Amino acid sequence: MARTRIGTASWADKSLVQSGKYYPEWAKKPADRLRFYASEFPLVEVDSSYYALPSQRNSALWAGITPDDFLFNVKAFRLFTTHPTQPRVIPGEIREELPGRLSEKRNVYYRDIPPELRASLWRMFEDALLPLDSAGKLGVIVFQFPPWFMPQPDNKEHILECQERLPQYRLAVEFRNRYWLSERNRDDTFGFLRDNGLAFIAVDEPQGFNSSVPPLAEVTASTALVRFHGRNRETWERRDLASSSERFDYYYSQPEMEEWVPRVREMQQRAREVHLIMNTNQQDQGIVNARLMGRLLDGGANGPG
Repeated sequence: MARTRIGTASWADKSLVQSGKYYPEWAKKPADRLRFYASEFPLVEVDSSYYALPSQRNSALWAGITPDDFLFNVKAFRLFTTHPTQPRVIPGEIREELPGRLSEKRNVYYRDIPPELRASLWRMFEDALLPLDSAGKLGVIVFQFPPWFMPQPDNKEHILECQERLPQYRLAVEFRNRYWLSERNRDDTFGFLRDNGLAFIAVDEPQGFNSSVPPLAEVTASTALVRFHGRNRETWERRDLASSSERFDYYYSQPEMEEWVPRVREMQQRAREVHLIMNTNQQDQGIVNARLMGRLLDGGANGPG
């Protein structure tokens, strides 16, 4: 049976730290909080890399203070997933080379960036994660594509470009557009991912919206993943929220989490490793939900006791 790791989407979320509901009094510094978190969980997702390119310095620090079998899943930089990106978060040496007045725009997109600068950004991202990879602590790179990213040939080509840019890393794909997993398209989508060794990220999230993806627990690579976003319908598509912790504001009930136990058991039979990430991040929700899943799996996961 596959090893199953349970963790949360960030150990450093502001809402979690400020809540005072998880970290002990002595864990004042970020490094101390990571040490404490890693003593209880075998996996975490790095969220900050979505908003800005990560650094080798941080990767080396994280690798050095966590246990030997701890893993970091790392979210891909938002520009790479075709999300709008503020020029100010692009490294200065790249931003200075942007053509025309591109650096003065409110947002830029992947297609706006000249090919040679794209290549530089990819190299910077790849190099930043080398310390984690060298230490055997890099799990997968999480590519979360936006709701407007449709199942069409040019977008499949973009996914393959992402894979070509990071040849030594394992990639995992999360769709936010329901048409990828419609009854008409799902076999083609899963076949595409499986043929190219790309891991599918199953999701639990509110249903009934255009951005809702059905909770299909499919396995397309050696690592199977589920990201739990909660079921807060009131905040799922709101645009006036101050932070992601407001969008993913949710404590799972035991019956809701129990729905996933048989799905996870099936994934355990088909994958080498299963990653369950709680992206519910208002105060201690991720921790509480992760512990609940660990109890329900009852020893079948190397997560929290």
